[in-house]
Amino acid sequence: MLRSLWTAATGMRAQQVNFDTIAHNLSNVSTHGYKTQVNEFKTLLYQTLQTKTTTANGELKPTSAQVGLGVRNSAITSIFREGNMIASESDTAFAIDGKGFFAVRGSDGNTYYTRNGNLKFTLATTGNMLATTDGLPVLDTNGRPIILNQNYVLSQVSVSKDGQLCYPDETNNPRPIGITIGLFQFNNPNGLEKLADSLYAQSAASGQPINEATNNAVEKSDIIQGYLEGSNVQVADEMVSMIVTQRAYELNSKAITASDEMLQQANNLRR
Repeated sequence: MLRSLWTAATGMRAQQVNFDTIAHNLSNVSTHGYKTQVNEFKTLLYQTLQTKTTTANGELKPTSAQVGLGVRNSAITSIFREGNMIASESDTAFAIDGKGFFAVRGSDGNTYYTRNGNLKFTLATTGNMLATTDGLPVLDTNGRPIILNQNYVLSQVSVSKDGQLCYPDETNNPRPIGITIGLFQFNNPNGLEKLADSLYAQSAASGQPINEATNNAVEKSDIIQGYLEGSNVQVADEMVSMIVTQRAYELNSKAITASDEMLQQANNLRR
């Protein structure tokens, strides 16, 4: 019965983490580029109560008696399903149609990746720099910050589907200016390390970033100007998962109560 108490306790802890994950998803339902997260569970070790043996009549008992010791959270994975396209009046709003990620330069000098295309032009020492709302520079296909000199009228800068920055010529036709927004893919995006503000960092599990501009073996992504990728959180699904998690938590709690009552009955037998 003590074993059942600890087993039910592991279930309550696992469901608490699951509930926290669901709450995190719901809190980011309006976050651009956010990817919903899902808990994965794993059974704990089994304790062998009786090994393979024979009955009193000498008959072979080919199966052993084992009891599980509970459950734990094995991983929290992100579902990289594309979110809905949301129209924006900003000229620097970009949605990615495909598997690509924008690359940004962090304050620590490292490169991070995001699907959040809510970008802005900010003042830099040599001109106007394309950056995130937190001021992190957006990188081009060569891994350099995208900076336009003061000669460009920012409201007239447009971006083609392949990420090229364009500016009107003498005939008012957009022409590429030689700068392309970098898009990068990963063989295993679920292996990316999750950071704040919809940022991801590469890891050994995700593999090296694949530059779409230099690798023809991957399917190219498109950049859609004037749109933002919304969160892919499905509120109805999360609410159903929340109810299921609550019921599972209650069941584990009742198992603890039942074990406690059985222990109390066992103690009363000694009186």
